[in-house]
Amino acid sequence: MELVVMRRFVVLMVLMSLDNGVLGLETSQQAPWRIHTLFSVECQNYFDWQTIGLVHSFMKAKQPGSLTRLLSCTEEEKKQYKGMNLAPTFEVPSMSRHPKTGDWYPAINKPAGVVHWLKHSKDAENVDWVVILDADQIIRGPIIPWELGAEKGRPVSALYGYLIGCDNILAQLHTKHPELCDKVGGLLAMHIDDLRALAPMWLSKTEEVREDRAHWATNITGDIYEKGWISEMYGYSFGAAEVGLRHKINDDFMLYPGYIPRPGVEPILLHYGLPFSVGNWSFSKMDHHEDAIVYDCNRLFPEPPYPREVQVMEINPDKRRGLFLSIECINTINEGLLLHHASNGCSKPKWSKYLSFLKSKTFSQLTRPKYILPISMQSEKVQQQSLDEPGRVHSKIHTIFSTECTPYFDWQTVGLVHSFHLSGQPGNITRLLSCTEEDLKRYAGHDLAPTHYVPSMSRHPLTGDWYPAINKPAAVLHWLNHVDTDAEFIVILDADMILRGPITPWEFNAARGRPVSTPYDYLIGCDNELAKLHTSHPDACDKVGGVIIMHIDDLRKFALLWLHKTEEVRADKAHYSRNITGDIYESGWISEMYGYSFGAAELKLRHIISKDILIYPGYVPEPGVKPRVFHYGLGFSVGNWSFDKANWRNVDLVNTCWAKFPDPPDPSTLDTTDQDILLRDQLSIECARTLNEALRLHHERRNCGIKTTSGQNVEEKPMLPRRVGRLTEHIKTNPMPTNASHVAATVDQVDSSFKHWMVSLWVISILGFLAAMWVIFGRKKQKARSKAYRSKRRASNSGFSDTHGHGHDRRYPDL
Repeated sequence: MELVVMRRFVVLMVLMSLDNGVLGLETSQQAPWRIHTLFSVECQNYFDWQTIGLVHSFMKAKQPGSLTRLLSCTEEEKKQYKGMNLAPTFEVPSMSRHPKTGDWYPAINKPAGVVHWLKHSKDAENVDWVVILDADQIIRGPIIPWELGAEKGRPVSALYGYLIGCDNILAQLHTKHPELCDKVGGLLAMHIDDLRALAPMWLSKTEEVREDRAHWATNITGDIYEKGWISEMYGYSFGAAEVGLRHKINDDFMLYPGYIPRPGVEPILLHYGLPFSVGNWSFSKMDHHEDAIVYDCNRLFPEPPYPREVQVMEINPDKRRGLFLSIECINTINEGLLLHHASNGCSKPKWSKYLSFLKSKTFSQLTRPKYILPISMQSEKVQQQSLDEPGRVHSKIHTIFSTECTPYFDWQTVGLVHSFHLSGQPGNITRLLSCTEEDLKRYAGHDLAPTHYVPSMSRHPLTGDWYPAINKPAAVLHWLNHVDTDAEFIVILDADMILRGPITPWEFNAARGRPVSTPYDYLIGCDNELAKLHTSHPDACDKVGGVIIMHIDDLRKFALLWLHKTEEVRADKAHYSRNITGDIYESGWISEMYGYSFGAAELKLRHIISKDILIYPGYVPEPGVKPRVFHYGLGFSVGNWSFDKANWRNVDLVNTCWAKFPDPPDPSTLDTTDQDILLRDQLSIECARTLNEALRLHHERRNCGIKTTSGQNVEEKPMLPRRVGRLTEHIKTNPMPTNASHVAATVDQVDSSFKHWMVSLWVISILGFLAAMWVIFGRKKQKARSKAYRSKRRASNSGFSDTHGHGHDRRYPDL
């Protein structure tokens, strides 16, 4: 059987080589050392179609060396299994049901399979380097360990930033060297000697973590399901730490379809482990868990949009490139299925436009092998350069943002985290969650983001002052004191932001001693006695905020001052007045912003102030500027549609199935007469759509079930103008709907009332001409009064209605 499979494999490789016009490997790919690629599967239809995709891409990418599928099956499964000929296969005993504990955990077959292969395969005796992949991956170019920077004792891998157990008690419990724990996975390239040392420990640590049920919680492992499902990933990281293997980690080699690659980076591996979509088309591997598509002649997965359709679908070149990679992923799997069906005697499929495309020279050119760019190979060297070197590229970055345990921050978190993954922002992201003990008991949003928990300072422990904004500097300080990070630069954002592209220190020239931020010009206290009272260096006070890029060394010195200066300004009630602070509410609400500016001034940290990073939806962007961040702290509108985050302060969009915001207008309906207004409205629509898309994907992950036509949206309720100190009272006295069923019931009540009103009006109308005239006259008077009232209201609230940024309300996006 193995001989037949090998012959089939060789024939397919020759056919693929001829199809690409080249027989054999290019000279640049000739391997001075022997490489072997492994992947682990089970006897299921689910893994069979993934196998077809991976094996096909292996040949298409011209990966050097041999490929082996580690197939874990029970004897019963093997009797019914039809897929033995799908790939060169090495059978390994199934450990899905643990032989000792009885625990059902199929993921353990991966390390168990590697251990078995090392002990019993002759191939393992004739190899120098091993590449280990997952079945749900597509290879786009040769994965050559030494070209990726791998060395003996220094394997290469991709970043799995959500493995937060490397930073807390989990690592301390399960390895003697927690400081060596690397958050890696997906792609593993290592020397065979390192694998021999690692594999038994990988298996042992997987069993150990799997049995440690007391530490399966999301806040310890990062596992949103709290089922210990990622125990195998921790088994790898802890096992590698135990044997002293430190990884060279590169975030450019592997990409999840649906994410946006960094500019100039060509990923060589697509990992389709998460759902992704292109326009109205979408794909999720979980929808095909029982799919026997491999054995159904000429059946393919639903065709994605064509490249020319994608070309006009997205104007942003980086996002468009991400969409191209998404369709390439599924097209490659379909191409593999097509060849597989043909090689197994299926009749020739009927002609279709899609089949013609898959066989075309255009598709062949689009999917020819990709090669590692020099910038990717230099990343490790760059990270080892002196920290004092300015302007260097690929410094390690970590993004943080501060929230509280409320529905208001939960939907903002969903939006920000979703956009983070789409934007191509390097490094990891962490939510700093400030909650009281009582808050945490009721809180249901632990799975929304990688989270660091922080004691709440909303009510100051010493003064009793209620000031939630102080949680931001307090949380940053707590994170620095309790988490070990190897990031060189920290990006600090607000929760009410949407990332549109990467914010990197090298692009905006951030350096040690030179943080980058965006202008907050309304902080006039930097220009008067407020700065003289609260900092020794008022001349160094910068009016900045919103987005902050700061070197970790600067942040460690600065964070405590930020907190102390916030407390100091907040306590200085004598200088709350508008002419001193610029605070139109004169309530000290922007004390945290001054705390930041005064703390930085105290250390003489002068900022590079960039107007190109951030834009408020509803503003017109500067010509030629492509802002990286939406800050939707202010209300904005497009035609009759509008959005104000404050109107959703008490709405549980995250825990209400399929809840979302009212859809903005379709961009095709916009007036194109004024290009500035058109661009402004397009950006506003993009912001709202991103929030709704984030909520949709969140509900899918929560297994909300089938979306119905009723009760999908939570209706927005108007709120009173925002006044500090009165908002909480208004929410308590005017509770907003918290679930879709309540909304549906409300709509039904309105419909019923409307019908009764119409009947009553008809009855009254027959009473006579005199009564009708009286009604008409009364309505005219009422309309006149209403018009006069609205005019008066507009005049009294003119600071809140200006959509071009000239009103007072637009100066405080965070109130």
